[in-house]
Amino acid sequence: MTTAQADLRADTRARLEQVALDLFTAEGFERVTADEIAEAAGISRRTFFRYFPTKADAVWGDFAGHVARLEARLAATSPAQPVLASICAAYLEVNDYPPAQLPLLQQRMRLILGEPALQAHSQLRYADVDRAVAAHVARRTGVAPAALVPRLVATSTRAAATTAFEVWLNGGGPLADGLRRAFDELAAGFPALLAAPGH
Repeated sequence: MTTAQADLRADTRARLEQVALDLFTAEGFERVTADEIAEAAGISRRTFFRYFPTKADAVWGDFAGHVARLEARLAATSPAQPVLASICAAYLEVNDYPPAQLPLLQQRMRLILGEPALQAHSQLRYADVDRAVAAHVARRTGVAPAALVPRLVATSTRAAATTAFEVWLNGGGPLADGLRRAFDELAAGFPALLAAPGH
């Protein structure tokens, strides 16, 4: 595939994602069919499925690339950096979006976090993230990825990140700040709960 062909394919994929997200946002995920997305985008149904195996995949976009970037960032961390700190830093880096991309990210995340029909699909995607983080913890601690601590760290850091996204979507300030606060709370054992009530 030439560079021009790769660029055209990437442009087509991005256009399809935007058309799908717009339709899902306006009409609801379950009400929109792949045929309707294809028609709105001016392509055939067959072409749509060449880019996305299911319409849910159009919501998530290039999530495999996101997981690959997370894995690469984790692999590049210094052995001197504490394990949890390395995971939090990696999450922050891969979720550092340019301002121009934030509206699309908001649209995507509102669907992912708010559409009941996407929850089962979400669990499959989250499992990919959890495997990447658990594998990193396992490498650093010398235990199996399926052991308690790697799995616990993977699910708890992912939950912290998801919560930060939810707060951001509800107007809780910049995403990066929310991610940092969530990870700081997690890493310090929720210091906000250690203060006496009313303080």
